[in-house]
Amino acid sequence: MEREDPADAAGAAASFHPQRRRLLRIAYRMLGSVADAEDIVQEAFIRWMGADRAAVHEPAAFLHRIVTRLCLDRLKSASHQRETYIGPWLPDPIVAEEEDEDITLPLMLALERLSPLERAAFLLHDVFGLGFEEVAATIRRDAVACRQLAARARTHVREARPRFPVEKQRGLEIAGAFFAASRGGDMTALGAMLAADVSIHSDGGGKRPAAPQPILGFAHVMKVHKGLAVLFARHGSQLVRTALINGLPGFVTREADGELQTTALDITDGKINAIYVMRNPDKLRHLH
Repeated sequence: MEREDPADAAGAAASFHPQRRRLLRIAYRMLGSVADAEDIVQEAFIRWMGADRAAVHEPAAFLHRIVTRLCLDRLKSASHQRETYIGPWLPDPIVAEEEDEDITLPLMLALERLSPLERAAFLLHDVFGLGFEEVAATIRRDAVACRQLAARARTHVREARPRFPVEKQRGLEIAGAFFAASRGGDMTALGAMLAADVSIHSDGGGKRPAAPQPILGFAHVMKVHKGLAVLFARHGSQLVRTALINGLPGFVTREADGELQTTALDITDGKINAIYVMRNPDKLRHLH
């Protein structure tokens, strides 16, 4: 069996490393899963190791193509998993200190409603700035078709882009106030923060208790929080940190069962119009 040349492996790693973060961003935005994105990028590295790298004139473009095509293959099986998923599906939470304006949680949910090719064309062109000729080479469609795919995607996701995104510090202040009111049982303060059409979307994945359907409307959301306030008073809920969760103001908590939880708030005109709660422990492992 031929032994791998350590110098060659080191060279492959050195040329791959500068691309790794961008490749992870592409894969995560395609799949909504941190673990799957890491698997895809690792597979891309293995293929890069086996490639004739001297013949690759543009490593970034070469690797974009590998990662995107692997993601498209992965999405074929993911569509079945979504159909059998227990309760609402939310993407894995990415917790960050700095704003990442290219894509937010509502936009990722809008991407879920697109075909895999529409998602790829939109992300590669509109989010990552690739030209349509490069997009065409990546997804094996002509440039005209890629323009049409991206245009259809743009139409679907337009409503998910906030017209007036909340300023970061103000958003984190609202997130802190929401945590204090919801855990402290101050329903007056809580109600003052909520929009009339507020909704709750909680993902337990069948692993932890969570609402099986989105909870819609001010009255229903307040009713849920009145019940939760009783549980929080008995068992507690520890604030770990406020932060941006998938581009939205929010916070990480450790709940009574010892597990982490993330809460992200979609805020418009100073009011919370959507609450996204991740409780599925499989999607929180990377935060430990």
